[in-house]
Amino acid sequence: MTAVIEIENLSTRFGETWVHRDLNLVIEKGEVMALVGGSGSGKTTLLRQMIGLLSPTQGRIRLFGEPLFTGNPEQERNLRRRFGMLFQYGALYSSFTVFQNIAFPLRELGVVDEDLIHDLVMLKLSMVELLPRHAWLMPSELSGGMIKRVALARALSMEPELLLLDEPTAGLDPDRSESFVRLISSLHQQLGLTVVLVTHDLDTLAGLATRVAVLAEQRILALGTIDEIMKVDHPFIRNFFCCDRAQRALQGRISVENL
Repeated sequence: MTAVIEIENLSTRFGETWVHRDLNLVIEKGEVMALVGGSGSGKTTLLRQMIGLLSPTQGRIRLFGEPLFTGNPEQERNLRRRFGMLFQYGALYSSFTVFQNIAFPLRELGVVDEDLIHDLVMLKLSMVELLPRHAWLMPSELSGGMIKRVALARALSMEPELLLLDEPTAGLDPDRSESFVRLISSLHQQLGLTVVLVTHDLDTLAGLATRVAVLAEQRILALGTIDEIMKVDHPFIRNFFCCDRAQRALQGRISVENL
């Protein structure tokens, strides 16, 4: 297996507060890694550090074997072509149409052929199960589920190898959440993506994750499959994975696997 992300001895401090201390994590090519933890455990902070949006206080991060935070603009530009990120609640540009939102990364990273941009935007819309007519809508005209899909299309616009998702199903009702999880799972398989997601939603976790990293006590407290994580005796893990709702979500996963 090839490591897509390697984190070594990472520590993060905001003022006098340490969020991470000597955190280590390796994410392999093709897996779906879920980051879970309580409020303030540094899940989203770590997600942003993985792609160079936020610098750690100490430690090293390698993305596709290349060190981050070198100050080399050309290297950073090349790395940005290789990943896409879906921010929580989509983070679409409110003054741009759907088309302009998806085209934005293409234009920023140097695609100048407008016919090619048009074809790529329409392709990405199709990949997230939206129609060509949706390209001309404004974000204010979209439902919550459509916003997520447009944001996902934008994240996929440069045909990345790595996809990062921050609470991908937050704000969606159960039906739309389940549909979105199925879409991400399908794209992961079809495109051979490596996926890293932050989630607190157990159905999303059960439907997508091949491995789980539990953040607690400023470190990776546990790392493994869901079944392996559930064997760890720790208060957060017991509360998160062993409640009735967790058991229903995990039972649903087992039922699907047995079909």
